[in-house]
Amino acid sequence: MDPRLLALRTALDRLRRDLRGYPARLADREVAERELAALEVIVANGVPDTGALGQSLLLIAAAIGSVSALAPGVHQLRKAVELFGVPHQRLQSGWPSGC
Repeated sequence: MDPRLLALRTALDRLRRDLRGYPARLADREVAERELAALEVIVANGVPDTGALGQSLLLIAAAIGSVSALAPGVHQLRKAVELFGVPHQRLQSGWPSGC
């Protein structure tokens, strides 16, 4: 298995687990959960399109906001997405501070 896919799958699992365990209300929790599910489908189909990865990552980051309890999982997801060559600069413009 491609180590990038393994890293992405691990990051998705962690963030989904972290989000499930986060008890506070998040206005856009459903958006984050939907994008995580979409990324899981993309990963199951092999090496993903970098545009789709970047878009999903930005939507997840925007949906979760700056929740410090979820930041490590979002950071891990971001690092996994960057393994596919999604430019750091392209992500930065829509990224919450601290991630």
